[in-house]
Amino acid sequence: MKHILMIATGGTIASRNTGNGLEPVISSKELLECVPEVARTCAVTAVQPFNLDSTNVCGKHWLAIAELIEENYAAYDGFVVTHGTDTMAYTAAALSYLVQNSPKPIVLTGSQKSVYTRDTDARRNLADAFFYCADDGASGVHIVFDGNVILGTRAKKTRTRSFNAFSSIDYPAVAVMREGKPFYYIEEKCTGKPRFFRALNENVFVLKMVPGIRADIFDYLEAHCDGLVIESFGAGGLPNYDNDAFFARLKAFLEKGKTAVLTTQVEREGSAMDTYAVGRKLRACGNVLEARCMTLEATVAKLMWILAFAKGEEVGRYFYEPVAHDIF
Repeated sequence: MKHILMIATGGTIASRNTGNGLEPVISSKELLECVPEVARTCAVTAVQPFNLDSTNVCGKHWLAIAELIEENYAAYDGFVVTHGTDTMAYTAAALSYLVQNSPKPIVLTGSQKSVYTRDTDARRNLADAFFYCADDGASGVHIVFDGNVILGTRAKKTRTRSFNAFSSIDYPAVAVMREGKPFYYIEEKCTGKPRFFRALNENVFVLKMVPGIRADIFDYLEAHCDGLVIESFGAGGLPNYDNDAFFARLKAFLEKGKTAVLTTQVEREGSAMDTYAVGRKLRACGNVLEARCMTLEATVAKLMWILAFAKGEEVGRYFYEPVAHDIF
């Protein structure tokens, strides 16, 4: 029987209505009592480093989860992280960079409704997460939700209320859960030793382009950010109004030794910076990286991870090096 460490962090799955809306107040022990069938498949030990609405989860919490996994890696066969859905894709991406090439599964799950709601999806998701985690074919970082097993670098929350809240972006779901068993579409087992990382640079900003946005936003960005993700329109580019002000300010930003990554607001199929003139002009600004088909969540998390240890041309080299199928 596999021995699984459950890391409970809060979220809707652990929430009750406190009179001011839903708040995570349910303990890991209570969550486990709602899925007694799990005990027939695996032994579970639970820890609860924090109990937060995932809106409040950020880099220090990703590092705390990764540290718990590293400290307990030898003692357990896998790890289940219960988490709020709103930032779960960011956490899954971050863990994919902080704990790389893990032969043991690291599975995130949560729910759209509290575990104590009559028509909840929490019990199924939680049980499926443990069943997948205990399977011999499981490894690496994944989200298990609504019966789908999604790679941690490819997950995105695409619905706010429906039970099928998460989608796998530009990559197939790895497996589906049927009656407590995974049926694999992609069979790929991590081998060798895992690699653990213990630092992030959170001075990364996402600039979402909107029609008419002004280039003086760079007054703030230059003072506060080491990395910038430009969420551009369509295939990717910058507006050339105001005498190419955006291009001039981006060039100055890069000349200060900072990093910029171009991505797209479009959910699927990625960026293609050289398609249009407004994209090709970025080449003259300096070394602007391109996220291509990466999710925004993976782009942000990867840049935070890289900027914690790399500078200059090294940043681009590590950014384009695939980790858990994050970039093609």
